Amino acid sequence: MLTKNIFIEKTRKVFEDCPGNRVDIPGSGPTLLFDSPLIGFASAEDDLFRKYKDEKIIGPMFMSPREWLPEAQTVVSFFLPFSEEVRTSNRENLLWPSLPWLYGRIEGQDFIRVFANGLQQTMKDEGLQSCVPWIDSRFKRQLLEYTGGDGDNFHVNSAWSERHVAYICGLGTFGLSRGLITEAGMAGRFTSIILDAKYEPDRRPYSATYEYCIHCGACVRRCPAGAITMEYGKNNVKCKQFLDMVKEKENPRYGCGKCQAGVPCEFRRPEKRGFR
Repeated sequence: MLTKNIFIEKTRKVFEDCPGNRVDIPGSGPTLLFDSPLIGFASAEDDLFRKYKDEKIIGPMFMSPREWLPEAQTVVSFFLPFSEEVRTSNRENLLWPSLPWLYGRIEGQDFIRVFANGLQQTMKDEGLQSCVPWIDSRFKRQLLEYTGGDGDNFHVNSAWSERHVAYICGLGTFGLSRGLITEAGMAGRFTSIILDAKYEPDRRPYSATYEYCIHCGACVRRCPAGAITMEYGKNNVKCKQFLDMVKEKENPRYGCGKCQAGVPCEFRRPEKRGFR
């Protein structure tokens, strides 16, 4: 079996060899979408996977690692930080997302799919079984409506949540905008893979869900949809309405990310001034 260090080396080689991480963007030219990923490991038996079935966290639709892969031993999460070019482009114009950011969201996700498929093939070549839930045919999600103090909203009940899995794997904690703050910040994308190989889990260097968030309110001020408040966090309905507007104008691309750019947690974990 591959050692943990060799697994990481092979993973980084797959990332470097995958096509599609540099795209030609009108007005920007050839642009790198992602920097090298952060990698975190968790045991497939971690009790948090079971707790995620609580409807107040994700919901009963959430599938544990061994529901995806009966032989599962380890879950590996990857955070792919957006490049400086992508991030910088989205700091300006608070009313509309930048084109490089939209490419990072859509063409970037296409690259992540290629990366995930490459990981699976590499594991197969090494004699390991694996599963990437979000590209598995069993993956599904539904929107559960509810009424909270901030008005009509919804909660996503999903078979797998990359952000929540990354939290288990020690990569970071949540922020006011409901993104995950990692050591490389919040601006980026996640993917993960479930393996039948057993690797030592990484220690979670935090104990609270929002420990890395300094509650500075920068994401509140930068949200063009007015979807984030200090009191209630993010209103998904307002966020989705703005994303629908972007998709209508920029189709086939959409996205926003204003709450992830130009904020203290954009590309680093901000200095902690207390947490709740």
